[in-house]
Amino acid sequence: MHPTRRALLGTALAAPSLARAQGAWPAHSIRLVVPFAAGGAADSAARAITPKMAERLGQGFVVENRTGAGGSLGGGVVATSAADGYTLLWDASSHLVNPAVMKGLTFDYATAFTPISQVVTFPGVLAVKADFPARTVADFIAQAKARPGAISVGTQGNATAGHLGLLQFSRLAGIEVIHVPYRGGADAARDLAAGTVDAVFITTVSSGPVVDAGRGRFLAVTTLERVPSRPTVPTLAESGFPGFDSNEWAALFAPAGLDPALRDRTYDALRFALADAGVQQRLAQIGAVPVGSDPERFARFCAEGRVAMAQLVREANIRLE
Repeated sequence: MHPTRRALLGTALAAPSLARAQGAWPAHSIRLVVPFAAGGAADSAARAITPKMAERLGQGFVVENRTGAGGSLGGGVVATSAADGYTLLWDASSHLVNPAVMKGLTFDYATAFTPISQVVTFPGVLAVKADFPARTVADFIAQAKARPGAISVGTQGNATAGHLGLLQFSRLAGIEVIHVPYRGGADAARDLAAGTVDAVFITTVSSGPVVDAGRGRFLAVTTLERVPSRPTVPTLAESGFPGFDSNEWAALFAPAGLDPALRDRTYDALRFALADAGVQQRLAQIGAVPVGSDPERFARFCAEGRVAMAQLVREANIRLE
């Protein structure tokens, strides 16, 4: 059956109309929901990047901190928002962990969002207190095997990137340590400086001041490649654990169903911002390393990471109280 002239005319008229609608976006400011406290690393990265994104898009961003429930409160706000490009989520690695550790979620992390990009990472590190008898990862493992269950290692909290990274490292190394969860990396770093915890598995930016003051020592970073700000510190991958990569990160999501054209324009604005020298400088100051992965790659990262985290949480019997 051949289409009628009226149908063809309707199609011809609809296409420019759709193009005009997409071209008009954004017509007003964009809300960026950050489910973490203002002033933290994730929030600071968002505020460093969004002004340049706004410059590219021609409209400003309103950063809205919606904290609570391990980030799921802010996630729920975006999950139930219209997929029109005017509400975005700035989330972290908890995006992949929450489904495995939290009960009663009102939305499904796997289906409620459109992944746009992993924006930055916050490299992790294994560091020890100043008088701990280890100067390499091999030394640390030897100490842990000589004193199983006696060495304390602090992280920024239960089910965080540091905690899960510590679990992965301990299993691969065949060691048993005491996990000491804190309410954040700064608290763990404070106790490392005081010598009340033997080691930490937190970010370089949290532990850096302790090490720089001579009250701690880096053994390895948890990134695949060495961290530019700490070029002499080897990676865990170099230290006998090929492929080891476990870090905190910040990423951009939209509600599920976002038009691919709007997704791609948002990603273009993000890449524009990450290429700016001023943005790069501000990110370096807070210990963030730019990534800017494309939407397809990031979607695969989320799908694979969600499965891996669920397995790790199940095997380690991690629960959030």
